[in-house]
Amino acid sequence: MTQLRELTEEARTDCPAPLESSIKGAVIYPGDPDYDTARTPWNLVFDQHPELIVIAHDADDIAAAVCYAAEHDLGVSVQATGHGMRTPADDALLIRTSQMTGVEVDPVTQTAWVEAGAKWAHVLEAAQAHGLAPLLGSSPDVGAVGYTLGGGIGWLARKHGLAADSALAFDVVTADGRQLHVSEQEQSDLFWGLRGGGGSLAIVTRMKIRLYPVTTVYAGNLLYPAEMARDVMARYRDWIPTLPDEMTSSVVLLNVPPLPIMPEPLRGKSFAVVRGCYTGDLEAGAALIDDWRRWQPPAIDMFGPMPFSQSAAISQDPEDPTPAVVTGAWLSNLDEAASEALTRFTLPQDGPPLIVFSEVRHIGGAVSRGDVGGAAYGSRDAELLLEVVSIAPTPEIAGAARSHIAAMMAALGPAQSGKVYMNFMEGQEAHERIADGFSPESFQRLRQLKRAWDPGNRLRYGFAITPLP
Repeated sequence: MTQLRELTEEARTDCPAPLESSIKGAVIYPGDPDYDTARTPWNLVFDQHPELIVIAHDADDIAAAVCYAAEHDLGVSVQATGHGMRTPADDALLIRTSQMTGVEVDPVTQTAWVEAGAKWAHVLEAAQAHGLAPLLGSSPDVGAVGYTLGGGIGWLARKHGLAADSALAFDVVTADGRQLHVSEQEQSDLFWGLRGGGGSLAIVTRMKIRLYPVTTVYAGNLLYPAEMARDVMARYRDWIPTLPDEMTSSVVLLNVPPLPIMPEPLRGKSFAVVRGCYTGDLEAGAALIDDWRRWQPPAIDMFGPMPFSQSAAISQDPEDPTPAVVTGAWLSNLDEAASEALTRFTLPQDGPPLIVFSEVRHIGGAVSRGDVGGAAYGSRDAELLLEVVSIAPTPEIAGAARSHIAAMMAALGPAQSGKVYMNFMEGQEAHERIADGFSPESFQRLRQLKRAWDPGNRLRYGFAITPLP
């Protein structure tokens, strides 16, 4: 495991030039052989053209890049994996942290320091070696820091809460190039804002997180025929109020693409899926799923004991860069009308489906019990989180998918709470819905913090939080 150095709180007072000779990483310009690879985000719907790209080796590289951007009046965008694109880094200085993958686990305190470019896969592997687990999301391929800054709702959420709630400290580079340590005791206002407020207040170079003793879970998927979708969703609605916090689950309407990489039993078919992860006694977890098996035997049963190191098998998210339209919303209910709207717009009606899946996750539990005033994250009282994903290989298909999803959201109508989860917001929608990701009080406080920490809005490529005048 990489040993990570301590940062200082000394302000950077000069900007070494040229940039290439002052950093350990690399600087890439348009026209360089590596430019197209370095500029490409994970979601290929977005096409960005930064002014230059810094492949950062460490926090000093990031500070030097920020200083250079200030001298040349450039905005600064930071990307690890390129997931969760809000604003393309056009004409900006793009900092790629993908080489900063160090993870240092302390099994005694059950904590870990995680560098800015580490994926959850790096953290999970290091933690599981000690019988511990981080609060990662559905895909270990996602960057750990960016996911955490947006809140972080994963398969352990109902038992252990948000990833942001388990963040104990951050080392950051501010918009004026200073390197600071941020925690509940130091720079507590910024610490509050980083936990759920995204990465537009400061650049996180590493974070300290709490880990949990989780090694084996009872998890997987029950796949029912698509024609049972309304019955499955109705039963799911009645089932979730009975669940203990150890069970985090979702109901999914899934259209499996007819691609050779897909397993033969699933390829080109549609299903209603009950998906979940139980962290606790395996027999108790099996008993909860046995209720479904007795109700109706699934077409495919993929539930069973699972090493948490293999939790990617629950959602089976793609690992390769993919063009996709992604959106979501908090739902106030999953009544018959909402289920009908989701089914009608997700599953094939006439012709091939536009939506790959619509997933409603059951949250609540430890998330709802978290300290409302302790972090910027909003919507703790909401329990049903909708995510919608459509593969969009061409701009025309992307446009059609957005129109189709907009019609679905309109049909959902009063089932929507009016709030959104910012980790599911991308592109223009992320700008338009930013205030809906927080309580009015928290959003006002975030804008005040933005004025204090980044008054020139140099870090404007993350969450679209504008400074108060």
